[in-house]
Amino acid sequence: MVSAKQLLSAIESTLLSSTPPSPSQRIELIHAIRHSLPSLRSLLSFPPPKPSDRAQVESKEVRLPDSGPIPLDDQDVQIALKLSDDLHLNEIDCVRLLVSANQEWGLQGRGPLDILRLTAGLWFTERRDLITALYTLLRAIVLDQGLEADLQADILKYVEDLISNGLRQRLISLIKELSREEPAGLGGPNSERYILDSRGALVERRAVVSRERLILGHCLVLSLLVVRASPKDVKDILTTLKDSAGDIVGSTDIVKNQIAYSLLFSLLISLISDALSASPDNMSILSQDATFRHDFHEIVMTIGNDQMIEGCMHCVRLAWAVHLMIIQDVTDARETNTDGRNISSCLEIVFSNNVFQFLIDRVLRTPAYQNDDEDIMYIYNAYLHKLITSFLSHPLARDKVKETKEKAMTTLSPYKMSASHDYVLDGNTNSQQNAESAPKTFVSLLEFVSEVYEKEPELLSGNDVLWTFVKFVGEDHTNFQTLVAFLKMLSTLASSEDGASKVYELLQGRTFRSISWSTLFDCLSIYEGNFKQSLQSAGPILPEIQEGDAKALAAYLCVLRKVMENGNPIERKTWFPDLEPLFKLLSYENVPPNLKGALRNTISTFIHVSPNMKDTIWGFLEQYDLPVVVGPQGGQMMGSQVYDMRYELNEVEARSEHYPSTISFLGLLNALIAEERDTTDRGRRFIGIFRFIYDHVFGPFSQRAYADPSEKWQLGVACLQHFQMILSMYDVKDEDIDIVGSQSQLTTQQSTPLQMQLPVIELLKDFMSGQTVFRNIMGILLPGVDAIIAERTNHTYGLLLEKAVLLSLEIIILVLEKDSLVSEYWRPLYQPFDVILSQDHNQIVALLEYIRYDFHPQIQQRSIKIMSILSYRIVGLVPIVLKSNSAGLLVEDYAACLELSSEGSQIIENSCDDSGVLIMQLLIDNVSRPAPNITHFLLKFDLDSPVERTVLQPKFNYSCLKVILDILETLPKPDVSYLLHEFGFQLFYELCSDPVTSGPTVDLLSTKKYQFFVKHLDNIGVAPLPKRNITQPLRISSLHQRAWLLKLLALELHTGNITSSSHREACHTIIANLFGQGETEYYSDNNLLLLHSSPEDTANIAIRSKVLELLEIIQFRSPDTTMKHSEVLSHTKFGPMVDDILGNPTTHEKGGVYYYSERGDRLIDLNLFRDALWQKCNFDNPQLSSFGSEVELNEVKNTVQELLRLTYKHNKNLEEQAAQLHMLTGWSQIVEISASRRLSSMENRSEVLFQLLDASLNASSSPDCSLKMSLMLTQVSITCMAKLRDERFISPSVLNSDTVTCLDVITTKRMSNGACHSILYKIIIAILRHDTSEALRRRQYTLLLSYFQYCQHILDPDVPTTILQSLLVDEQENGDLDLEKIDHDQAELARANLSIIRKEAQSILDFVIKDATQGSESGKIMALFVLDALICIDHEKFFLSQLQSRGFLKSCLMSISNVSYQVNTHSIDPLQRLCALEGELALLLRISHKYGKSGAQVLFSMGAFEHISSCMRQNIQIKGNLRRFDTSFGKDSFADIHRQRTVVSPSLRLVFSLTSLVETSEFFEVKNKIVREVIDFVKSHQLLFSQVLHQDVSDADEFAMEQMNLVVGILSKVWPYEEGAEYGFVQGLFGLMHTLFSRDSAFLSSTQSVIFFYQQKDLQKQKKSELSAFRLCFSLSSYLYLLVKRKSLRLQVSNNSTNYSAPAGQQQPTLSLLGYLLNTVTTALENAAEEKSLMLNKIQDINELARQEVDEIIKMCALEDQVASSDNIQKRRYIAMVELCRVAGNIDRLIGLVLLLAENLLNIFLIHFQNSSPLSDSKQGGEDLDSFCSKLLPILERLELLREDKVGHNLKVFQRLATSLRELTIQNLVL
Repeated sequence: MVSAKQLLSAIESTLLSSTPPSPSQRIELIHAIRHSLPSLRSLLSFPPPKPSDRAQVESKEVRLPDSGPIPLDDQDVQIALKLSDDLHLNEIDCVRLLVSANQEWGLQGRGPLDILRLTAGLWFTERRDLITALYTLLRAIVLDQGLEADLQADILKYVEDLISNGLRQRLISLIKELSREEPAGLGGPNSERYILDSRGALVERRAVVSRERLILGHCLVLSLLVVRASPKDVKDILTTLKDSAGDIVGSTDIVKNQIAYSLLFSLLISLISDALSASPDNMSILSQDATFRHDFHEIVMTIGNDQMIEGCMHCVRLAWAVHLMIIQDVTDARETNTDGRNISSCLEIVFSNNVFQFLIDRVLRTPAYQNDDEDIMYIYNAYLHKLITSFLSHPLARDKVKETKEKAMTTLSPYKMSASHDYVLDGNTNSQQNAESAPKTFVSLLEFVSEVYEKEPELLSGNDVLWTFVKFVGEDHTNFQTLVAFLKMLSTLASSEDGASKVYELLQGRTFRSISWSTLFDCLSIYEGNFKQSLQSAGPILPEIQEGDAKALAAYLCVLRKVMENGNPIERKTWFPDLEPLFKLLSYENVPPNLKGALRNTISTFIHVSPNMKDTIWGFLEQYDLPVVVGPQGGQMMGSQVYDMRYELNEVEARSEHYPSTISFLGLLNALIAEERDTTDRGRRFIGIFRFIYDHVFGPFSQRAYADPSEKWQLGVACLQHFQMILSMYDVKDEDIDIVGSQSQLTTQQSTPLQMQLPVIELLKDFMSGQTVFRNIMGILLPGVDAIIAERTNHTYGLLLEKAVLLSLEIIILVLEKDSLVSEYWRPLYQPFDVILSQDHNQIVALLEYIRYDFHPQIQQRSIKIMSILSYRIVGLVPIVLKSNSAGLLVEDYAACLELSSEGSQIIENSCDDSGVLIMQLLIDNVSRPAPNITHFLLKFDLDSPVERTVLQPKFNYSCLKVILDILETLPKPDVSYLLHEFGFQLFYELCSDPVTSGPTVDLLSTKKYQFFVKHLDNIGVAPLPKRNITQPLRISSLHQRAWLLKLLALELHTGNITSSSHREACHTIIANLFGQGETEYYSDNNLLLLHSSPEDTANIAIRSKVLELLEIIQFRSPDTTMKHSEVLSHTKFGPMVDDILGNPTTHEKGGVYYYSERGDRLIDLNLFRDALWQKCNFDNPQLSSFGSEVELNEVKNTVQELLRLTYKHNKNLEEQAAQLHMLTGWSQIVEISASRRLSSMENRSEVLFQLLDASLNASSSPDCSLKMSLMLTQVSITCMAKLRDERFISPSVLNSDTVTCLDVITTKRMSNGACHSILYKIIIAILRHDTSEALRRRQYTLLLSYFQYCQHILDPDVPTTILQSLLVDEQENGDLDLEKIDHDQAELARANLSIIRKEAQSILDFVIKDATQGSESGKIMALFVLDALICIDHEKFFLSQLQSRGFLKSCLMSISNVSYQVNTHSIDPLQRLCALEGELALLLRISHKYGKSGAQVLFSMGAFEHISSCMRQNIQIKGNLRRFDTSFGKDSFADIHRQRTVVSPSLRLVFSLTSLVETSEFFEVKNKIVREVIDFVKSHQLLFSQVLHQDVSDADEFAMEQMNLVVGILSKVWPYEEGAEYGFVQGLFGLMHTLFSRDSAFLSSTQSVIFFYQQKDLQKQKKSELSAFRLCFSLSSYLYLLVKRKSLRLQVSNNSTNYSAPAGQQQPTLSLLGYLLNTVTTALENAAEEKSLMLNKIQDINELARQEVDEIIKMCALEDQVASSDNIQKRRYIAMVELCRVAGNIDRLIGLVLLLAENLLNIFLIHFQNSSPLSDSKQGGEDLDSFCSKLLPILERLELLREDKVGHNLKVFQRLATSLRELTIQNLVL
């Protein structure tokens, strides 16, 4: 069974959509109709109460179909039984309603009465849905909606079946039954009077049932057009009509009247349609039944007493007569006499009772008829048209009309006699009424025809009967009444273009003898001549215009106005070339105001006839019309005449309480002002008009008396239109700021001179001080929306009042937009308008409540706009609203408006005209404003407590939140409501991003019902994009929808609380939907999501992964966004004009041609652009706006139209491009967040990352990929590459295996070589793309560097191979072979990488070198890094020759020497330049290091030393000591530290590298150029070198130790060549030796014991410091060894005066000092060997360690940030094992360095002992030598005991040296 709601939804989505239904929609519709046929057959027939069911409910347990037992409490029972009594429903069904109500609204916490009303409301909603569904089906059949023929035929078949099975009878009976005061109808005496409707609003049950009856009446009308009525149907409808007509006597209930009209027109349609369907071969249904014809005629002819019922019966008699006429004509019936008598009798009664006037007064002109459904009104009018044409085409009717006309012509007063005037002034005398009943019928007939065709002018097309009737009634008028009625009918017939042409021809004088255009203009000329003659003769009074003449002239002018309004635009230009006669009577006071009104109304229609007509009309007005208040134009407007507009308004019209002249005067002026394009004078020329309207018309507007309320609102609308035009046409400028200041200097007795006033400024001053206009406008609005709705529906002037309300709201918006520009400068005389409004909170609430006005969407839209403006102008807006009684209603009204907008079936082109879109924008704009804001208020956040603590309950409250969630859950009507879907996703993204609303919103969306709408990845995510050439707006919105959806999902993945089950499940579902649909489960140990996929799933992941499908959707060529106007306008001069308009700087400001859309896109405003074009045209070609040629004007018009078309296309293309980028942004966010945070638990994460990397690279290098897209795609590639790089060192068995093996260190997860080659190739293709930029290349360089890092090391570079070998030997026998294979694979990958790059090397180098030399500083840095990486993989010295041949190395050295660092703390540029300098130095260092002596030789040959020296001179200034650099302020400034790190150290590294060339020279070759250059460099920076050497080693940090190592290394290489000692470097080196060599082992070695090992806080840092200290010792020992070996330096054994703890002096180091150092080194070797062994043992036993011990190791290595609290023990062991391997590697390197240091010391001792005579020349020397040897001997013995298996190095040579030295030492002891 299909529910009524589902049926209605299927019908609306299929039949009311603006696009043809899809096959699936058609199938769904037919399925829904078929399954709903039982409900439709028994329409609103429900099971009645049953005692057994009542007993079951009272037992408190009910079993519903398809469900288990439902327990009830006492309250449930009471409510169910009350529902059964109130609604006459079965008790079990009432329980079902309760269950449904709980599911829909959530009944917990509600009171019994609310539950009762909600449940009853749900039942009435189901009824309404079913009735509406039936109505929509019938409407689809009757009205041409463009449905496919087969679909319409299918629906017709079902509907005909329903009607034939009694549906129409059911409709008639329901209309009767529902009007009764009983539970099944309007409700019994004890029934609850109110219900809560679908939006939670309290409504009266009686009103709901009445609306149901009206819809049923409409269904009845439509059903009669599907299947003709039977005799019984007609009789039943007539009976029901009499009942309904009796109910509306004296009633003002609009719905009741509309129900009666539906029944009346049902009868009319039944009779007319049945007769028209008859033919000679096929009699009508009703005519076949002779008994019915007789009985029905008897019923119709029965006269009653009730006036209303009799009026309706007269209408039925007319329809019955027409029915008989048609039957008589069509069938040629033989019962001619009987039918003729019946027709005559009916017509006699109809005409004698003037049924036409009844139809006019009691039907057509009533608010009930005019406010009925538009489609139904069209049907009513269409059948009135058929009735009229059928009536007028029959001879009997024509004879009756002729008879009535003749009576009118003979009975009514003659045309030019005063009696006619008396008739008008006093039409209530009995004699007049009795004599003119027949003549009035003729007039009423003409007016009736006018009324019908005025509403539907298209029915005039091809209506020959009517035009024949026109020619007949147009002759021989002898009185003004019939003439006026006839002319009024002509004006109605001229409501279409074809009708206007025919009427124009009719009045040309060839058709009628006395009625023609010449008659009109002759009369005007005659009266004007009489007036002139009277003035010339100085007569006392002017001759009067008789009332009849005035009415006739006014009617003539009305015809003229309609003809000119609707005539063909080209033909009408020649119809009335001379307008002057229309102006000549305007200035005479004795011309009746209504005639003046008709003249001005007619004149206003000529404004649009031709472009030059406006100026002509202005000229005639100034010449002839009455003057207004004296202004700048006062001298030209007959200011000498006393009788002016003020007098006519206040003295003439005010007395009669009719204001046609003033209304027309304002309308004409408004029409003229609206056509003004020159706004340079800012309205000064209209100040007189403005003051007249302001002071005399609108000022006393509310105090005037009005005989006709319509005139009141016509006058008000005219004034409001004028004010609205003034505010919209003219802007506030800077010079207006001082106006108030200058005016305030005037005395209070003086008013502002007229010439100083500007209309727009005067209006702003009025509103900003709460004066006349403001008070009157608020007087219109303050009665409230409910009062306006009541007047709109109950009075004929309701449409005018509605327009006044709309204009008032528009004016308020314009004032709110303009007052802020001057409010700060006009204080305190004038306050901001929001302050004025805030003085009475009722004013604000009244403005906001117009959201409830659903008759006119624009009024709702203006109310929303006001809410939007006030929401940021008034900080406490929400508290103001909450204090009112309308807060709850306002929330519901906004929700209802939004829901109604979502149910629309037509596409709204301009989003500003869509109330739903405006509400969404309002909500989005206010999300981030201080709480409580409008968004919180409308979404029903809890405003009584902190907003962030709200628990959102969308089911409990009807609000925008509930509506939006319902919309986004189902995404209904995607081709119509796409903007609502888009902004809905955006709203929730903003809510989830806002810190105040994020908590409640994400908790709501993470629930299983929503899960952040992840299900829409299938619906809209991967669905094909709509075609650009068909529905580009839908395509744009579709892209934005996907973008916001992806960003919303990414937000949850980024911020979702994984400890919450709902968030964890939501994240799991998102990842599963994005990356595959494999089996999923949760990892219980750490609550991480695991996705388990089969091998087949992994192989097909690229096919199933929605994330890749989403990327494919974005990959289309962006549309062209350039304005190609030159192609269209190459032959005109519009090209420069357009360039000037679009390129003018003023267009970027407010008032220019640009605007920002609701999405933030900067677009061209088509209206402003069009106005700017025309203004330019008029300025450059003044003749165009005056009397330019028609051809030239048309050419300009066509060109402007073409430009506007191109501009529209440009805007849409720009929006599509932005939407494409937006979706790519969302895609990149969700990919990067997933890759960074949520894929770590997937088994196939590496494959996923590789596919994402591959896809993003393919997309970024595609020719369809724009530059901006490529930037984002490259960023995604960087993220994926970085995660793949991280994946290399995460063991694949960490999460699955219980143990961690040493193989895990080398078993890295890396792509195959083929995959790596593919990635590299695609990176190169992306870099070499045609459309590129430096910003893009920087990211591509980053990606390339990341790839090189990925390929650089298969093994961890911090773990030496020796460590790995020693570990693997214990685990497998072929450990060496595995490492060899790994090395082989690594070498093969490196060769392939180089080969791929070499193929495109020239192009790559072109880009890279260009960026490195000409790019920005950041671009240079990245390019230098790329060159550095290329050199790293260059094993063939290819790039060295390329860089040399291209001159890059030379330019790089020149760049280094020209850099000058200037400290500027306010700019980052100098720092970037220093970073670039550092990069250049690093590149040169890489060349020297990578290419060895050949690379160094190349640099040396280019003068590297000279350039480095120049660089250092310009960028460093040595002051005092080079102390340890501390980044804290108060020691060394950040700039000095940065300079040292980026200039000094890199320069010294490069110099040190270049000293490798020194080793090739002969020692005593003084002229060696390399040596001399290095020495010169050292000398030129003597101060730097000296300060480095004299630093306090004990206080030196890592950076300072590196500088000391570099300085010592450089000096040790070259200073032995220098003979001079004046620089003090030798003493400095010796002093440093004394300082370092004399320190104990605690200083040099930080690893004294196993216990100390566990006490270290940062082991890696300590090891680096230890290594740096021993490296310095090694450099010093190397220098000393060189002196001893090459320069025969001999050291003293000891210096007894030396105190090792004292500061070093100038003495040389002694052998004893070196012996002390050797002892320290030996201790360090022993400790390091022991610690290395300990490390290796720990690694082997890693699986045996408890978690606490593993955590201690991790903490010791300062790796806490790499371990999450949820990580399991296997992962922790792996991290600890890898770090222990790295520490062991550092220890191994330390051992190697210490061995070299010990070897240097042993060699020095060996040289001295081999020639020991100088050591023992003296007695003291001999004693010292003995003492030294005795101390050295045990040290040497310890060195000999070192074992290779512990040390891990080859000790054969070393121990041989130690043995030789020990033997010499023993010899010296013996001697």
